[in-house]
Amino acid sequence: MGRDWGLRAKKRIRARVLPVLYRAHLHRPLDPDLVVHGAYWNRGVACNPAAIHAKALELVPRLRHVWVVGSRHAARVPSGVEYVVAGSRAYWRVMATATYLVNNSSFPGGFSKRAGQVYLQTHHGTPLKSMGLDQRRYPDSARGMDFEKVLAHVRQWDFSLAANPHAAEVWERVYPGSYEHLHLGQPRNDRYFHATSDEVAAIRASLGIPSGSRVLLYAPTHRDDGAGRFAPPLDLARFVRETGDAYVLLVRAHYFHGVSAGLAAAHPRVVDVTAHPRVEDLCLASDALITDYSSLLFDYACLDRPIVVHAPDWEGYRATRGTYFDLLSGRPGDTPGAVSTSDDELIGLFRDGGWDSAASGKLRAAFRARFCPYDDGRAAERVVRRLFLNEGPSPGWTG
Repeated sequence: MGRDWGLRAKKRIRARVLPVLYRAHLHRPLDPDLVVHGAYWNRGVACNPAAIHAKALELVPRLRHVWVVGSRHAARVPSGVEYVVAGSRAYWRVMATATYLVNNSSFPGGFSKRAGQVYLQTHHGTPLKSMGLDQRRYPDSARGMDFEKVLAHVRQWDFSLAANPHAAEVWERVYPGSYEHLHLGQPRNDRYFHATSDEVAAIRASLGIPSGSRVLLYAPTHRDDGAGRFAPPLDLARFVRETGDAYVLLVRAHYFHGVSAGLAAAHPRVVDVTAHPRVEDLCLASDALITDYSSLLFDYACLDRPIVVHAPDWEGYRATRGTYFDLLSGRPGDTPGAVSTSDDELIGLFRDGGWDSAASGKLRAAFRARFCPYDDGRAAERVVRRLFLNEGPSPGWTG
């Protein structure tokens, strides 16, 4: 009882003291070389901000990079990467004095963007489902959202990174503001264009994948089943049993589920890769992607490998969340490959070869042309040059 009271008292004191310290830091000059990064609501070093950080180390070595992470995720920050814990004294100090802010979601609330600070919003994928202000039409998915806070956050942005023309059009409508669109591509996808066959082999070996196996990456989006556990709309054990010994199924649960999908007893050829730190490596290790509404399908198209959309709850998802196009329509540019709406159909696609047919290849080509026009392995370089060096893209760039 006494200990709990003491902790609550410390939190109250901290809540009063830190804003005062932050306001004091706001009177300090900005550090022209300090960059603060965040990703996925303080979950660690990842996504577009991580790719931008890595390229900046190479092109602008004078910069100092600090990551904002939640206390629960601090242990997973790579060695040698400087970080501050969200809400700490150090956090408020760097937020007050950094010249550059880079995030794929948002920083913990309460900071006031200063004159002279530059905020790049990278986003974390191409939008299929309704986002931002569009969610007002779907109250079930917008439960708990404060749209005034969303707009206040948008007013802080100086730049919004566009992965493709579709994304730019959506961001402009659902996040209205005076920021500048950067039509420069998705930095996290650069790895797909530079990885060597030896690197891919090493990734497969690290995952324990037998030589000669066909590797399928299953990465469904988050679903709320009311219990917070991973409950995919696919019988994983049945799928690997009935498709044959040649296939290994890597299962990547959404990060909302933490570091495990809880699949220890599913099947020997079902491998839980939820804890793997880099989804790009999992994509490189795979021969095909099976997903539903995850934005990973847009990134995976860069690899020009088969994509299978398994969406047994498509109509319900569209009705409750809203989508920007019909992923299952079969129209070139909308559908990335073969489609299934039941376990039987999905198993059939892998038994009869429909997952990698000529027809699915044509759909994939049209999808890739629509959603990956800026991806060429140099997106991070373009962003670094624009953000930190105030340089435009190289001559001939058509983004």
